[in-house]
Amino acid sequence: MSDLVLVLNCGSSSIKFALFDTSTQPLPRAPLWNGKVDGITGAAPTFGETGVAPGPVVLDAAHPYRAALEHIHARVLVRMAQGGHRIAAVAHRVVHGGAKYFDPVRVDARVLDDLRGLIPLAPLHQPFALEAIAALLETAPELPQVACFDTAFHHTLPEVEKMLPLSWDAWERGLRRYGFHGLSYEYLSIALAERYGDAARGRTIALHLGSGASLCAMQDLQSVATTMGFSALDGLMMGTRCGALDPGAVLYLMEIEKLSLEAVGHLLYHGSGLLGISGVSSDPRVLLTQEAGNARIEAALALYVRRIVREVGALAAVLGGLDMLVFTAGIGEHNVAIRERVCAGLAYLGVALDLDANTQNADCISSAASRIPVLVERTNEEWVAAWHACRLLPELAQ
Repeated sequence: MSDLVLVLNCGSSSIKFALFDTSTQPLPRAPLWNGKVDGITGAAPTFGETGVAPGPVVLDAAHPYRAALEHIHARVLVRMAQGGHRIAAVAHRVVHGGAKYFDPVRVDARVLDDLRGLIPLAPLHQPFALEAIAALLETAPELPQVACFDTAFHHTLPEVEKMLPLSWDAWERGLRRYGFHGLSYEYLSIALAERYGDAARGRTIALHLGSGASLCAMQDLQSVATTMGFSALDGLMMGTRCGALDPGAVLYLMEIEKLSLEAVGHLLYHGSGLLGISGVSSDPRVLLTQEAGNARIEAALALYVRRIVREVGALAAVLGGLDMLVFTAGIGEHNVAIRERVCAGLAYLGVALDLDANTQNADCISSAASRIPVLVERTNEEWVAAWHACRLLPELAQ
């Protein structure tokens, strides 16, 4: 019987899961089995798993998220019975660890209460991971659960990067820049070192471009600056989120246009970004197919790319130059047109693209003439979470 680590990556409308076999070391990068419940809050949720295409799944309409978790649990139990395995631990991607949690931690009732206090800092993500943790604490209290934090990788930020230009009292109350997408960047720090050796230890900027998006400047494979800050609203323009915004615009919306706090929050998180400007979609793949002749879509994509180019320049200034550029996450790994437009905007840094390599989503998409290597690296957040839980297994077993 081999021990497995179950990883849960919980979003607002989907839950991804993966099982990693700890009997093989080093821990394999590919999961033994994985899957996803998608569209949890919609009219037609689906479930897919390794070797099986997504198909309809029936969820309790009154408690769809809890029902999705129960469906995954049932499928995992079937898999365990078939393979003669047991689950040694469950690892969760938790977006926010606040100023207290930097290392992976076993979650008990006390830790769970602490993490619930951070929900206002990550309202799109934090509640759902915690709901999964709470459900397992109730139904399987003996099963060790490990929280792995998206903010943790940015613990190495220098203090000047963490500070917000507010009052000193605000700093002392914990208002600071935390940074996010840390599990993704942590994976890159491991994978790039393995693939490129000392070359990866220079001045690297990683572009995590998905429905949420951020950049991270790394020196010696550690985070020294990042575009997301106090919340996951900051930095780049995203699918439905605004990114960095003049706070005066928020004050105007509330004071002059009389939008409530709830309405402003919904606008910034759900009605801005690519969707807000285009009025069509938050997905660049959709927008690119409808761009020609549509001024709003053209504007949305132009601003999306411009913000990325602008922030790369800012981080290159902080690093004092640039030695490596890395695209990752859904858009970064797969969207040829967005990568091409971003790299065109970075030609002044010596970036030159190999168009054929870019079209093929090759590992290296820069040309021989490029001063800076431009890479595409597939991220693996679930593996990072499993790896952390695996390292803690001796402690968890006590």
